Amino acid sequence: MRKYFPFFLAALALVAGLCLMKVATAGEPNAPEATVRAFYTWYFERQAGPYQLTDNAIYRYVAKSTVDNLRDDFRHNRLPGESDYFTKVQDYDEKEWLHNMVLHPTIMLGEVAVIPVTFGAKEKTDVVVFVRKEASLWKIIKVENTGNYLGYHQYDPKD
Repeated sequence: MRKYFPFFLAALALVAGLCLMKVATAGEPNAPEATVRAFYTWYFERQAGPYQLTDNAIYRYVAKSTVDNLRDDFRHNRLPGESDYFTKVQDYDEKEWLHNMVLHPTIMLGEVAVIPVTFGAKEKTDVVVFVRKEASLWKIIKVENTGNYLGYHQYDPKD
């Protein structure tokens, strides 16, 4: 029995390693970060083609209700501000942003994953992407600008 013990341990370690590897690789494609990265990759690569919001492929990454509301706003010329909903800026270099996209650690708030994302190398822009499962797939439900919120009302000790 003692002479087979090292083989038993090696086999057990191999099986455990294969199981862990399978779990890790199975979870990665359906992770909220994977959805956000895949969406922005698709989004920036589609710059030369038709407007991304009108492309039905957007439903792979963005929740149906979010896309439908944005499309309705687009049709009625009610999209907020002068900036793009998903980037929160008006002009950007899609090639630079595609190659300079940093996803920061995800924060889970109940069933919603909150993912801060930084774009750009020279002039950086930060957004916060909210992602939730829809039919067992992670979908973007909202994108917010981090902006300079202190700029709206800076704290003044004299106030």
